[in-house]
Amino acid sequence: MLGKEKIARLVQEITKKKELQSIDNQFVEEHLSKYLRQEPKLMKSLYLNFNPKSKAYISVIKQVRSQLRRVYGLFRDDSKERKRLVRELLDSQLPKRAEILDAILATHSSTHERMSFYDTLYYKLFSLTGRPTTILDLGCGINPFSFPAMKLKECSYFAYDINAEEIGSINSYFQLLRRENSSFNGKAVVADIMDIAFPRADLCLLLKMTDVIDKGKGHKKTEELLKRIPAKYVIISFATKTMSGKKMTAPRRSWMEWLCRRLGYEYTILEFENEIFYAIRK
Repeated sequence: MLGKEKIARLVQEITKKKELQSIDNQFVEEHLSKYLRQEPKLMKSLYLNFNPKSKAYISVIKQVRSQLRRVYGLFRDDSKERKRLVRELLDSQLPKRAEILDAILATHSSTHERMSFYDTLYYKLFSLTGRPTTILDLGCGINPFSFPAMKLKECSYFAYDINAEEIGSINSYFQLLRRENSSFNGKAVVADIMDIAFPRADLCLLLKMTDVIDKGKGHKKTEELLKRIPAKYVIISFATKTMSGKKMTAPRRSWMEWLCRRLGYEYTILEFENEIFYAIRK
């Protein structure tokens, strides 16, 4: 096995790329260690010759970066502008806050697409599930900044993501909400959602996350997580357009529907222009 110092050097090298710099180092280390366990020959080569110019070293850096981009990089946008806007939000007065929140949501591809229907989405979801008092948001991105559209007064909101920078911004926002509403309790945590236990909740959001979880290898990981989530309702969403912006010919996910039927879960489908939502009752 490689020592801590060598692992730390690999993590540092992997995260030199700009688009990967905001990923939590612990997450990168865990991902790297898992990759090396799956590639014992590369592990042995690194152990015998830990040289940045060696084929094994270059290959490990390249492959782990590629995997991290697939599970992370596709959905992140203008983080520099977002940091500036969050600072502005924390110093703002209430009348200007809605405008700044919209600008924050516009910095991320997924939340930007939902801006035109966030109010309708939460109204329809809560009509199905009831108004939640505890929410889990797994692989949250910056979705918690849409909290005002939920129109909830009393709520505990637990958000999880691997992006330490975004989690820090969300916690700052949650503290702002808490100061103005003692019935709100929010906590954001840097974590790999496949490896931790969650608090019980009324509702769990798992938005555009199944491709990240399953990594193109069937849907066992999504099934495991769905069964493990301690919430009565789980909302799972999927894009209805390709990365190039073309409308998918079959936006519904038959495997999701088959999985729910097999597990005995009820589901309702909500469709919007860019995204389809499965409201699952466990």
